[in-house]
Amino acid sequence: MPYYVFFCEQCRKNFTLVLHMADLDKGGIKCPDCGSEKVHQEVAAFSAVTSRKS
Repeated sequence: MPYYVFFCEQCRKNFTLVLHMADLDKGGIKCPDCGSEKVHQEVAAFSAVTSRKS
């Protein structure tokens, strides 16, 4: 499952959630610190692990 980084506009903290893409589309994401729904998704870096060497 992918992880997503969010920023809470209420308490001004970043947090990470592991979600299915369908759950992300449903919305209703709440800040785990303050419970606010005033959050937006941040750009997150990712890396891919492959069996080939480059």
